[in-house]
Formats: sequence, structure tokens, C-alpha cells
Amino acid sequence: MARLARLYVPEQPQYVILRGLETQPAFVDDQDYELFIDCLKAAARDHRLAIHAYALMPGAVHLLATPTDESSLPKAMQAVGRRYVAHFNRRYARRGTLWEGRYRATVIEAERYFLLASLVVETAPVRAQQVALPKDYRWSSHRHHIGLGLDSLITDHRLFWSLGNTPFERQRAYQELCEQPLDEREVNQLQQATLKGWVLGGENYRKWAAGAANRRVSPLPRGRPRKLPDVPQAR
Repeated sequence: MARLARLYVPEQPQYVILRGLETQPAFVDDQDYELFIDCLKAAARDHRLAIHAYALMPGAVHLLATPTDESSLPKAMQAVGRRYVAHFNRRYARRGTLWEGRYRATVIEAERYFLLASLVVETAPVRAQQVALPKDYRWSSHRHHIGLGLDSLITDHRLFWSLGNTPFERQRAYQELCEQPLDEREVNQLQQATLKGWVLGGENYRKWAAGAANRRVSPLPRGRPRKLPDVPQAR
């Protein structure tokens, strides 16, 4: 069966997961992380991809981004992968890919899921038991969003700006959101939608997205179509 095209809905954010191979960490030391970020900056600039949040971990990359056009995200990810994997293989005298397969991504309804997705991205190192607090993890955008640093990779989304009228208000409000427990049901919905590649949003949003997307936005019904009963023809 033909593989579906990468899902794209104009001006809508996407949650992205790139998983590393189980037998090989994708990042070994600071130099690897720094180079990947440089690669991502260049690719985002060249292919007009706005990065809103990220977390780089030994076994996975999590991103929240808005593509400018249908090719922005796939071309940016391809550029990052090509440059970074070549560096990694040279440095560690290895061959082949670093990744489990293609990156996974889903289009999300921003008003309903954007801030949740941003928090899920930035708390991924905590869930993976890399650190106790998101602010303690160096290789994510969290410190940028709570005012502990300025990250030139990040393009703040309008929904982050809506958290307050000043940088301090926005940062404080975001920190307060981060201190609240996440709804695990919604976290699971986000992750499953990302792995399966279907739009995540309410019914009205999915209907709207279906008319704006480059392909279908949800799976086809399972099983064969129900056979309608024969209707006797009038004589």
C-alpha cells in the first residue's frame, strides 16, 4: 500500500518526534548536542520552519514547529539528518542511520493543544528521568520560556505571547502552567496522534482541516463498507 504524504495544513503547528535507534544514542556529549542545534537552526532558516519548542535527548528529539509550506518540515528534517548523521558517523567511526525510521508528526489544533504540546516537549527529559525539573535540562527550550536564557532557535508562538503583556508576565504564567500536573489522557492522545500521523483536534477543527489539508486527516473506517439491502424496483 502506498505511503501517505506528510500531513500539512497551512499555518498549523505540528508536534514532531524523531526516535533514535535503541542500540545507539543519537547524542554522546555536548559537542553532538550543539552541532544538532546548529543544524536545526540552519535548516529552519533555509526552509522557513518556525521552531516553538524542542527537547534533545539521547534517544529522541521532540519538536513543536509551524511549517511555512508543505515542504518546510520534511526538507528541514532531511537537511538536519543528512548533516548531523554524517558528522556523527565520522566522529564515532560508524555507518548507517541513527534513527529508528522516518520522523513522526501530527498537526494539532493550536487553541486546544499548543500549550499542552509545548509542555509535553519540554518535560520529556523529566519523564525520561534525565533530570528532576525541566529547568535543569540544558538541551531544551524550557529555560527560554521561563526567562532563564534567550534561545535564538525559538520563534515564540502567538499563544505563548497571549500569556501576558510583558516578557515577565508570559514567563511567570508559563512557569505556573509547567508546575501543574499534565492530563495524562491528553498527553497520550498527543503522542498517539503523532506516532500515527493524524490530525489532533476537536470535531469542528478536524472538519475544517480536512478541507485545508494536502491529504486525509483521519483513518478510514475499519472493515468493509456495510452492504445496503436490496430495494425492490417498482413495476
